[in-house]
Amino acid sequence: MRAFRIAYDGTGYYGFQRQPDVSTVEDTIFDALRSLDVLAPDADKPAGYAAAGRTDAGVSALAQTITLEGPAWLTPRALNAELPAAVRAWAFADVDDSFHATHDATRRTYTYHLYAPAAVDDSSATPAEIEHPIDDDRFHAACEALSDTHDFHNLTPDDHNTERSPTLSAIRDGDYLVVTVTAGGFARELVRRLVSLAQTVATGAASFAKIDRTFESEPLPGHEGIAPAPPEPLVLTDVDYPGLEFDIDDDAASSARAVFETRRIDRQTGARVAGQVADGIQ
Repeated sequence: MRAFRIAYDGTGYYGFQRQPDVSTVEDTIFDALRSLDVLAPDADKPAGYAAAGRTDAGVSALAQTITLEGPAWLTPRALNAELPAAVRAWAFADVDDSFHATHDATRRTYTYHLYAPAAVDDSSATPAEIEHPIDDDRFHAACEALSDTHDFHNLTPDDHNTERSPTLSAIRDGDYLVVTVTAGGFARELVRRLVSLAQTVATGAASFAKIDRTFESEPLPGHEGIAPAPPEPLVLTDVDYPGLEFDIDDDAASSARAVFETRRIDRQTGARVAGQVADGIQ
């Protein structure tokens, strides 16, 4: 049994978990294992397989974790030989047969990069800065109010197991608020709806009473519901397993860094092009 840390750019996938007729990260990993003859062509999944979490469509990961039974030569470097550039294994650990990537995780950490310009009073401000000003103090207070144990049934499409104990915090980085959300586990879309609700309160579009209302047992009516924030700024950044140390595969990690650095440059270039077009329209 071996555990792998997997990084991926989720923007081109319909989430992590397999789905019929659409491309997912899990399908991509299984295809790579079949190419390596680790997974039989007619097998549903590898022996001992489990994954730490099920990220939504468009969500990326730094430390998604999977486990499976495989040969000793199946290292991150070997796995990457059959994976597309958008999905990279970069660390591994040998684990006991009883280890389970889902159930043995004690804490999961997500990071959301929220575009949130601070309020400005300047004639040169962009439309986004004028339309969506963020009050940092209100955002931090909203994060505190949303932390701790609550029933989040109004912030997830799940209809059971909705009591969770997240901790939210945020730091400003230029025009962005980098929001960190940690918990033992998350209901579907919970992280993105937490960020969305905190943003709504921080812009003044809703009062803090809105947070209290979401914790009530009565469902929110449709027109008062909290829509999830966009998935692309969200990253699964860590999954904790007490006592388990991962070995970094230097070659695989170097390859992964190069892939994602190239993607960063491509997107920065795309942003410059879009900016020129936007600035040039009179």
